[in-house]
Amino acid sequence: MPGRYNARKKKKKINDEAQERMARVRLPRSNQLIGLVDQLLGAKRMYVDCTDGKRRLCRVPGRARRRVWVREGDFVLVEPWSIQGDEKGDVVYKYKYFQVDTLRRKGLLKEIE
Repeated sequence: MPGRYNARKKKKKINDEAQERMARVRLPRSNQLIGLVDQLLGAKRMYVDCTDGKRRLCRVPGRARRRVWVREGDFVLVEPWSIQGDEKGDVVYKYKYFQVDTLRRKGLLKEIE
C-alpha cells in the first residue's frame, strides 16, 4: 500500500503545479509599476528598476514581511509613495517564474529588459 499512497501524492502535486500555472497574473493597477530588483541593501530595503525608467529605493512593508522573500533579479510589483514617489516605494507583490513568462508574452517587461 505505501506505493499507492506515494503515487497519489505525486499526482496531486503535479495538479497543484498545473493550477498555479493557470492562475491569473496580477497586473499593475493605476499607480503601480512592475520592477526588477537590482540591489539588496538589508533590513528589507532594495533598489528596484521600474518600468517608467526610474530607480526607486523600495521596502517590503510590515504586513508582507514574512510572506515575501525577495532576491536580486526578482520581478516585483511596486507602489510608489504619495510623497517622494519618484524616489521611494513599497513592494506589494513578488511574481513567480511562470508569471514572469506571462508578463513577457504580454509585452509588459520590455522597458526593464
